Amino acid sequence: MVRPWRTRHTSSGMPHDIELILTLTGGLTAALALGFVTQKLRLSPIVGYLLAGILVGPFTPGFVANTQFATQFAEIGVILLMFGVGLHFHLKDLLAVRRVAIPGAIIQILAATVLGALVTRWFGWSWSAGLVFGMAISVASTVVLTRVLADHRELHTPSGHIAIGWLIVEDLFTILVLVLLPALAGPTSSAGEGATPAGSAWVTLALALGKLVVLVAFTLVAGQRIIPWFLGYVARTGSRDLFTLSVLVLALGIAVGSAKFFGASMALGAFLAGMVVGQSEFSARAASDALPMRDAFAVLFFVSVGMLFDPAALKDGWPLMLATLGVVLIGKPLAALAVVLAFGRPLKSALAIAIALAQIGEFSFILAALAISLKVMPPEATNALVVASVVSITVNPLLYQSIGPILAWLQRRGLAQPNPPADLQAPPPLDEAAHRFLVVGYGPIGRTLSRILTDNGLQVVVIEMNLETVRRLQSEGQHAIYGDATQREILHHAGVEAARGLIITASGLPAQDIVQAARELNPRIRILTRSTYLQETPGLREAGAHEVFSSEGEIALSMTESVMKQLGASDEHIDRERERVRQDLFPRPPVERP
Repeated sequence: MVRPWRTRHTSSGMPHDIELILTLTGGLTAALALGFVTQKLRLSPIVGYLLAGILVGPFTPGFVANTQFATQFAEIGVILLMFGVGLHFHLKDLLAVRRVAIPGAIIQILAATVLGALVTRWFGWSWSAGLVFGMAISVASTVVLTRVLADHRELHTPSGHIAIGWLIVEDLFTILVLVLLPALAGPTSSAGEGATPAGSAWVTLALALGKLVVLVAFTLVAGQRIIPWFLGYVARTGSRDLFTLSVLVLALGIAVGSAKFFGASMALGAFLAGMVVGQSEFSARAASDALPMRDAFAVLFFVSVGMLFDPAALKDGWPLMLATLGVVLIGKPLAALAVVLAFGRPLKSALAIAIALAQIGEFSFILAALAISLKVMPPEATNALVVASVVSITVNPLLYQSIGPILAWLQRRGLAQPNPPADLQAPPPLDEAAHRFLVVGYGPIGRTLSRILTDNGLQVVVIEMNLETVRRLQSEGQHAIYGDATQREILHHAGVEAARGLIITASGLPAQDIVQAARELNPRIRILTRSTYLQETPGLREAGAHEVFSSEGEIALSMTESVMKQLGASDEHIDRERERVRQDLFPRPPVERP
């Protein structure tokens, strides 16, 4: 006997599955609309996502999304965000700027934490709640910082490297707090009542640290053997769907396992999983395949945060919100500015780093959500954080654009050096990047061209979908990346932004998609590509290719030469006939682009 389907209903009376779809659709639709508007206004889309959450939240009229469902989607977003952070975390990048980034980040975190605690203490919060609130507003948004630096072409300058290293230290510190906070919080409340005895707290902390050490050791030691082997086995199947699914299963599975068996946060487990995958040859492809899912759920995370904001709280809560903004926009930047100047960096670099960090984002909300769930912080903390995030993210690009005028104003008054020392002012050496060529495909054509470029002193980065080829090239000391070149993340990993040229030699690829992606990431790059049919040539040139070599055309030229030789034609006659064929087949000259 077949049992009929039972439709569960939510508290609103609506069927469970329908409200789930409505929440997902409504949240994403509002985020799309407002994200598009903020993007057109040259603001961060994150501002639009937070405003979308306010729009579909329970405190505004109109459509109201289900808060419980939105929170569950947000948890997935946090896991994938943390996986992405771990995927891009490279210890060598941090060590390169350790002398400024590590002490600078620590001092700035301490300054913001103390300021946050003092501000909230003024409003009657407990010291524990104030300290956690200060930690939450001490960390900047990875998304916003990298976007601002990239838009001003300073991501790969000394200032950009220090800011990224600084951010890594902040992220690691926040991850540590996320791990230790449940152990330290105990039954404490936002009012500080019922604190855990000191001895019990230390035992709980020791157990938490012990489990943390076991989790890290198990993930990094066992994971470095098992995860790459597993991903390699899946990659050899040639199925892109299975590989993407494997990446998601690893991220979610290790995150859930870390919470279930080790008592750690799911965020930490996802971060460790990302670190292990990031150190393997699958890092670029994993990033490109998981990126769409990560971005979608990350949007829902910001929407869920916006849903917690009550506009009515502005009436009574504006003093706390204003004070929080003061710490984010004034206190944090001043602390960073003082530290960078103390380490002998030029004023321009110090201003760039300080202003880039003058905002808060995803980690602030992750930490605040955990603290509120543990009753360490009162719920009104969310309103203050949402306002501070929206305002700081909105004004951050505008503040960054003001660095030049500020420097000019200070120089006119003799308060800044007109010309900083050349070794501090110049960007890092670009010898490798300035002579870099990307070669897509390592078949006979790609192999030949790579050899010619290398023999002429140029750096070649090969992008190849054959895993064994990539491993062989890497073992020979050559730069090779495993992944699909149509994905922007893969091209970014290969360094397309600073490359001189891109050569597409592989057949069977959507070359037009690769050309468009490369052109958007680097408008000045020179692109040479092959095509199978002559009819594909106009589309490739329109997409931005400088030279297109069609298999049909090259075969026609070769066969013309062979036939003419068999007929006993002279070299001059053969050249004339080849030119006639070329004019017939290639009527449009290559388009030279700057």
